[in-house]
Amino acid sequence: MTADAPSLDVRHLYVHVPFCARRCSYCDFSIAVRRTVPVHDYVTALRAELTTRLGSDRRLHLETLYFGGGTPSHLGPDGVRAMLDVVREFASWPEDAEVTLEANPDDVSTEAARGWLAAGVTRVSLGAQSFDPGVLAWMHRSHSVDQVHRAVDVIRDTAFASWSFDLIFALPASLGRDWARDLTLALEKEPPHLSLYGLTVEPGTPLGRWASRGEVRAADDSAYEHEFLSAHAAAESAGLEHYEVSNFGRRGHHARHNRSYWTGARYLGIGPAAHGYDGRQRRWNVSAYAAWLAAAMRGVDPIGGTEVLDSAEQSLEAVYLGLRTTAGLEIGTADAGRVAPWITAGWAHLDGNILRLTPLGWLRLDTLAASLTPVPVSH
Repeated sequence: MTADAPSLDVRHLYVHVPFCARRCSYCDFSIAVRRTVPVHDYVTALRAELTTRLGSDRRLHLETLYFGGGTPSHLGPDGVRAMLDVVREFASWPEDAEVTLEANPDDVSTEAARGWLAAGVTRVSLGAQSFDPGVLAWMHRSHSVDQVHRAVDVIRDTAFASWSFDLIFALPASLGRDWARDLTLALEKEPPHLSLYGLTVEPGTPLGRWASRGEVRAADDSAYEHEFLSAHAAAESAGLEHYEVSNFGRRGHHARHNRSYWTGARYLGIGPAAHGYDGRQRRWNVSAYAAWLAAAMRGVDPIGGTEVLDSAEQSLEAVYLGLRTTAGLEIGTADAGRVAPWITAGWAHLDGNILRLTPLGWLRLDTLAASLTPVPVSH
């Protein structure tokens, strides 16, 4: 591929790295548990998929890259460099691009962090989830609490442009997890970005099986609401803006790649189960690592399916995406009366014709979004 090859009108790339040391109890993602990661096979297949998808006459000019999983850090520093080198064969990006690598605490060392930085990673998303050793064991996490503390120290001492800390809330009450303590410990690390995800029980996971046998009961709605709102208060008191349902960040540290999803931007996804969107059609790759690998290595597009959104579906999605961030949603006069009770209830506020949900409103996002009139989507 030549440097002056025509570009594809996509500014955001997601790469799915499926490898994990073990499967977490709640995880229903596309993963491949491997003691020894087949780095060479994986990056060779990435190159093959990019060749099939892009051909030899198109080149990506990116603003953000996101390496998610799975556990991308499980590739090791040399594997991360090899992965980025493959992407560079098909894409270029400026020095200020956001290049995110998801990492587990047990993969973080000074050597690894320096290797990621040298390879071109600018942002690390650390999947800590909790500071409670009993909770980590219940989740089947592969790291210890001490490794969380050490990982944060290493990341802060490495010159990444930004980093993020992940926690899971709304765990079963039977675990006795102290959510306030986890929040306090996380915020004491002064992360420039924080992501909080409510636990969901998915069929086919260990957690799903425990729940179906009655061994575990999911947190009830009141517990979910309490923990969500307490996190909002604590994070904002610590100087983090609650700018999207699950995300908090300091000025200049909001997740740029994730914002592309929330604004309906086009993006390309490669790797097993990776999704992409071209402005009208969604597509996704086959989920199983072995199936993706076999297809990519044969020079066959590893597509698993597509979904074409008609104008009504695009409009409905625009409403939902607009309401999930502090950017808000422009509404018409027909909806002004409809949202007046929301404002009275503390679920939203209206700035001119821009409707923004409050944290209380975000707890009701699906219901509220479904009740608004879709706005036309222009192309």
